[in-house]
Amino acid sequence: MHSTFVRIQNVFGLFTSVAFAVAAAIAFSVVLSPQSPKAKLELRNVQVVKGRPHYYSTKREEYANVRFDLDADLSTLFNWNTKQIFLYITASYPSPSSTSDTTTAPDSEAIIWDAIIPSLSAPWHQNTYIHPTSKPPTSQKKRTALKSLSSAFPAGTQPGIVRLKDQKPKYQITDTCGKIAEVGNATLTLKWNVQPWVGALVWSNKVKVGRWEGLKGGVSKTFGFPMVKGTEVKKEDVGTAVGGERNRGSPA
Repeated sequence: MHSTFVRIQNVFGLFTSVAFAVAAAIAFSVVLSPQSPKAKLELRNVQVVKGRPHYYSTKREEYANVRFDLDADLSTLFNWNTKQIFLYITASYPSPSSTSDTTTAPDSEAIIWDAIIPSLSAPWHQNTYIHPTSKPPTSQKKRTALKSLSSAFPAGTQPGIVRLKDQKPKYQITDTCGKIAEVGNATLTLKWNVQPWVGALVWSNKVKVGRWEGLKGGVSKTFGFPMVKGTEVKKEDVGTAVGGERNRGSPA
């Protein structure tokens, strides 16, 4: 006869083995859930300003603010094992700090906006995306963990529908050299990271893998960063002043 301690140990070992097997089955079963995400991302406005982009910046430098429109349907990314989706938008551009002989240098990439899209059973987070047509939660709900996030989505809307119009960026675009103006061939790209209850993290994909379709759209048209705000006005003022002096000195 085994002692009570050995019996408890055997029961606990059986329980953990069964729990691990069930968790592994749930993690692998998500490949059976079809996915067909689609999005439309458009640039609305871009400005380059010279100043201190952060409160801890020690010097003035050029930084860009990018406004955009986003219309995305990522509802198919949610299944029985989806806890939340970390959604973010990146700006890719050739780094002005790279020299002419480093033609193979990769483009720089900066995140300009991000948000968490949770399932209805996930807890509240300060970075949770709130649908524009829904009523934002009160401060009391923010202080306590919400048991349901139904207030973050309007009636009949499931998580994964994102609508942003003329959205301000959360983060400015800066470069290590302190210059960003007049840099071309920049693009905005929508990306995400699916965080499950159990299993591995899944990143955004552009190609079809099994029943998972790649993202359709989600990339803006190529654009360029303009000159520093106010530079063109100053040049016009200088040209007008020089022209006035010449007219003053010319014979009648």
